[in-house]
Amino acid sequence: MTNLGLAARPAPVDDAAIDPFGERTARRFAVNACVLGADVRFEADDEAWLEVIEAAYGGLPAHRFPAAAPALHIELRLAEPADAASLDAPPPVHMRSGAGLLCGVMDAAHYAAIAPARRQALVVASPAMLARHPYHVRYELLEFAVFVLAQRAQGLVPLHGACVGRGGQGVLLLGESGAGKSTLALHSLLGGLDFLAEDAVFVHPDYLRATGVANYLHVTDDAFRFVDDAGVRDWIRRSPTIRRRSGVEKYEVDLRGGHGRLAPEPLQLKGVVLVSARPAERLLTPLPPNEAIARLAADQPYAAGLPGWDEFCRRCVRLGVYRLARARHPGEAVAALSAWLER
Repeated sequence: MTNLGLAARPAPVDDAAIDPFGERTARRFAVNACVLGADVRFEADDEAWLEVIEAAYGGLPAHRFPAAAPALHIELRLAEPADAASLDAPPPVHMRSGAGLLCGVMDAAHYAAIAPARRQALVVASPAMLARHPYHVRYELLEFAVFVLAQRAQGLVPLHGACVGRGGQGVLLLGESGAGKSTLALHSLLGGLDFLAEDAVFVHPDYLRATGVANYLHVTDDAFRFVDDAGVRDWIRRSPTIRRRSGVEKYEVDLRGGHGRLAPEPLQLKGVVLVSARPAERLLTPLPPNEAIARLAADQPYAAGLPGWDEFCRRCVRLGVYRLARARHPGEAVAALSAWLER
């Protein structure tokens, strides 16, 4: 006869057995932001993520396109403590795709998984990586997810370049690495032009309106050669430094609440400039249509393979594509751009 009073106590509940995938993990924090024309909802399981979101998108003007803003959803999760050896330097990001997913993977504890068709993404990082390498988590995982979702949801053309403007009109600055786009963007900001973006610009191909994230400007020590204002030099030098994957160190200058003005809305492109590292007698030279299209494709190989590229090129050629030669001083190039925008 069974003695009910002596029944064994239940074994301790194993959380991993109940929820092996972490599907029931509480997402205790939520933040909404308008980024690149999209309404993005971030849901996080730890307060540490709030600092990353604020560093990326806090205090930015809300850019919207004429069409209804798509709703995007990004979940942010902390991983188990990572292998200390992998934290000396962030592992390189490997891109993977399949089954409708796009992934950027550092290792098992640090990755972004994106489902463009569902307009959702998952970003995972360890507490140690957040503390030691916040730039790489923000730039290579969080912004990667936001940029891909916003671009795919709206059919934008993603470009590696900068954009500045005035009075709602903008000029797109493209060109190979080292041509001086960041220096030109800095002096455009200091010279009174509105700053839209310095590293990644997203253009709607149907009406050539450009948006970006005007959070930071990345410049090297070379930028100081042409900065005469001691206050500006001090502002830049007080900024933290980041190390690119190439090994180049740059100041990461936060533009919010600092010098200059951020573009309050997407800029209507007035033209495209290919920044050259070579000097010439004439600063701005128009390119023939066939040469312009070829140079744009060579400069932006990823974007050239996406839907919308052909329409983007056709409209850019109608506006005008120019080569901007290296000036003796960046201020001369800014003056040329300003005069062009005012025509």
